[in-house]
Amino acid sequence: MQNKFTELAAAALTKSRLIACEMGHTYIGTEHLLLGILSVPESAGADMLESHAVTFSSTKALMAELLGQGEETRLGNSDMTPRLRRAIEGSALEAAKYGQSLIGTEHLLLAMLSQRDCVAVKVMIAEGAVIGELVADAGAFLLEMSDKKEKEAKAQSYQANTAGASALSLYGRDLVEAANSGRLDPVVGRDEEITRMLQILCRKSKNNPCLIGEPGVGKTAVAEGLAARIAAGDAPEALLHKHIIALDMGAMLAGAKYRGEFEDRLKKVIEEVTTSDKYILFIDEIHMIVGAGAAEGALDAANILKPALSRGDIQLIGATTVSEYHRHIEKDAALERRFQPVLIGEPDAAQTKNILRGLRESYENHHRVKITDEAIDAAVRLSVRYLGDRFLPDKAIDLIDEAAAKKRIEQSGKPEEIRTLESRLAALRVKKEALVRSQNFEAAAGVRDEIIAARDALEAECEKWEWARASGNAVIGENEIAETVTAWTHIPVSRISEDEGERLARLEEILARRVIGQERAVVSVSRAIRRGRAGLGDPKRPVGSFLFVGTTGVGKTELAKATAEALFGSENAMITLDMSEYMELHSVSKLIGSPPGYVGYGEGGQLTERVRKMPYCLILFDEIEKAHPDVFNLLLQVLEEGQLTDSQGRRAIFSNAVIIMTSNVGTGERKSYSATGFSPTVSESMAEEESIRAKLRERFRPEFLNRIDETVIFRRLGKDEIKRIAEKMLGNLVKKLRDLGVEAEFSDEAAELIAESGMDETYGARPLRREIREKIENVLAEKLLCHDISKGDKIFCTVKDGHMEFNKT
Repeated sequence: MQNKFTELAAAALTKSRLIACEMGHTYIGTEHLLLGILSVPESAGADMLESHAVTFSSTKALMAELLGQGEETRLGNSDMTPRLRRAIEGSALEAAKYGQSLIGTEHLLLAMLSQRDCVAVKVMIAEGAVIGELVADAGAFLLEMSDKKEKEAKAQSYQANTAGASALSLYGRDLVEAANSGRLDPVVGRDEEITRMLQILCRKSKNNPCLIGEPGVGKTAVAEGLAARIAAGDAPEALLHKHIIALDMGAMLAGAKYRGEFEDRLKKVIEEVTTSDKYILFIDEIHMIVGAGAAEGALDAANILKPALSRGDIQLIGATTVSEYHRHIEKDAALERRFQPVLIGEPDAAQTKNILRGLRESYENHHRVKITDEAIDAAVRLSVRYLGDRFLPDKAIDLIDEAAAKKRIEQSGKPEEIRTLESRLAALRVKKEALVRSQNFEAAAGVRDEIIAARDALEAECEKWEWARASGNAVIGENEIAETVTAWTHIPVSRISEDEGERLARLEEILARRVIGQERAVVSVSRAIRRGRAGLGDPKRPVGSFLFVGTTGVGKTELAKATAEALFGSENAMITLDMSEYMELHSVSKLIGSPPGYVGYGEGGQLTERVRKMPYCLILFDEIEKAHPDVFNLLLQVLEEGQLTDSQGRRAIFSNAVIIMTSNVGTGERKSYSATGFSPTVSESMAEEESIRAKLRERFRPEFLNRIDETVIFRRLGKDEIKRIAEKMLGNLVKKLRDLGVEAEFSDEAAELIAESGMDETYGARPLRREIREKIENVLAEKLLCHDISKGDKIFCTVKDGHMEFNKT
C-alpha cells in the first residue's frame, strides 16, 4: 500500500509509527498519525493544521498529558488500530473522489476528520480547532487542486485533440445547444427585431443580418433570443434544423504564430459550414474581422469571408456598434452590401422593467437574495437620470447585479458575535500554549475546558449564521440601488438623512456665516439647492444656474466657495474656470477637447472631462463677460439641456451640478455715496440695479440671460459689513496662532481700525486682508522669530494712539 502514497504522506505514516514507539505506546492510532502529519511541516496537511493553531509541540505535550509516556517499544503495521485503518482506507476514497491517483497528507487528514469519534479529532478539539472549518478548508484545497489538475490535463490534451477536432467546436459555441441546456439568460421582448432577423435569414440572397446598436442595448441578447426560438421550435421550418455558432475571433487569432496559420483556421471553418447547411455563424463585434489576421502579404478575415458570402455558401449574423459600423464596415462597400442592417434601439423604461423582471429569477438564484419590484423600478429610474452616458438595459442590469453582490458580501461577512468568540478562542489558545510551555498542566487543563466551551458556543453561532445565509432572506430594495448609484457617481442619491435635511433647512444660516452682507444672494442659492435636492427641479437642467454681478471684493467668489463646502462637503468639489483664458476663438476647444487632427485630440476637454469624473460639483465661470462669444453657444446647451458632448462624442452630464457665473458688467459706473458710508438709499439701490440690468442686456444675448435661473446683483458693502468681515478675518488669525500654541485676543478697537483703514468703495473687502497683513501679521511674525512671543504665551491686541499695540497677558 506504500506505493499509493505521495512521498510526504509516506513520511508521515512512517513518523507516526516512530512517534508511537518513542512514546511507549503499544499501538499506532489516529493521534499518532496526526503527530506524523505535523512532523512533516512542508506537507499540505501540516499547513492546514497549523493555520488552525494545531502545532506539533502543543499536540505532543497534550498527548503526553492525556495518554501518558511509557518505555520505548517496537511496532509494525499490524499494530494499527481499526480507526487508523479505516482512516487510511478512507483517504484512498477521498483521493479518488477528487480525481487524484496518489494519497497525500491532505487526504489522510480529511479521512480522519470524517471519523468524529477518533482520538485525533478529540485532540484537535482540545487544541481549540473548529472541526467544521477545518473540514471546509481541506475540501476547498482539494477542490482547487482538482480544478488545477483538470485544467492542466485539458491544456496537455489540447494539441493532441486539435488535429482531428472540428474547427467549429474549437473556435465556436453552439447557442442553440446552450439554449436547450438552459445556459442562456431569458430574452424578454425584442420580438420585432427577432422577426426581422428571421425574414432576412429566410431570403434567397443577401441573407446575412447585421445587428447595429449602441453599447449595452442588447444586440447579443437578440441573437441569443433567436437561438432560444429555434431551440423551442418557434421558428420557420427552414431554420428549425439550424445551429447558430458564435465564432470566437480571439481564439482563432490566439497562437497563430506563422503567416497563413490564421487563414488556414478560418478556411477550415468556412469549409465545415459550407459542407453542411445546418450552421449559421454569429460574430459579435464583427468590425474586428476588418484587418483581423492581416500581415505582410496576407488577407484579413473580411476578404476571406467575402467570396463565401457573395456565393451564399455561408450565412452570417454580425453585431457591432453604430460608430464601429460606420468606421469599418461602411468603408468597405463590397463587405457592406453583403449585410442587411437591423437597428437595435435602446428600450424604453417600461420595456427595460419587463426585461429586468425576466432576468430577476436568475440573479436571485445566483446571489441568493430577493429582488423587489421597487428595486427594478429604482434601477431603471436612477440609471436614466444619473448614468446618462450609458444605455438601457445594460446600465439597469449592472445596478441590480452590483447591488445584489454588495448585499451578498454583507451577508457572508461574519457577525460581530462570531468575531468576538473567535478572538476569545485565539486568546485562550495562546494562554494554553504558554501554560504548557511552563509545564503548568493543571492550569492548562482548566483553560482547555474554557476552550471547549468557547468552541461549542462558536459552532452554535456559526450554525445560526449559516442557517440565516441559507434561508436567503436578504432583500434588494430601492435604498440598495440608490446606494450603488451613489458609490458609482458620488452623487447622494439615497433618501435625505435627518442630518442632511436639517443642514439643507439651515443652509441660509450656514452660508451667511461666511458671506456677510449679501442676504439676497444667499437666499437665492439656498432655495435652488433645496429644490434640486428634493427632486422638484427639472431633472435635465443643472441644480441651479446663477449670474453673480457686483464689484470686486463684495463676496461673489466667497459665496461660491461656501456653497461648495456646504453642499458637497469640501471646496475641492468646485471647478473654477477663469474666462479670461477663453477670449480667443480657438480656446473654445479647451473646454470640450481638440478636434481630430489637432494637437491634444483624445485628451478630453478641461470642462467636460472634469465634469464626467466629478458630476456632483459646483462650476464657477469667473468673469464670464471676458469669454469668446462661441463659449456662450456651448453654455446655452449646458444651461438648457444639462449636457455637453466633447470632441470624442462622449456626453458630460451637468444635471447634478450648480453653475455660478460672475461678472463686473455695469458696476464701473456706480456713484459714490460716501456721506452715508457708501450705503445707498432704497431708491438709489433700485435705480442702480436697473442700470446694471440694462448693461447686462446690452452685453449678453437674450437667449443666454433667459436660461439663467437667477441674476443676483451683489450690493456694495457698508461700514457695518466691513467691520464684521474684519472681525471674521481676525478670528481666522486667532485660529492660526492657536495652532502655533499662542492664544490671541483682539479688541473691538482693533477691528474698527482695520475696517476704517481698509474701507474702499472700489475694491470692497479685499483691502482688509492687506491691512491685517501689514498692521498685524508682519509684527507678529517678527515677534515670533525673535522669541518675543513663544509657545504658551497669551497676547492681547488693542489700539493706542492710532497704532496697534501687542501686550502679553
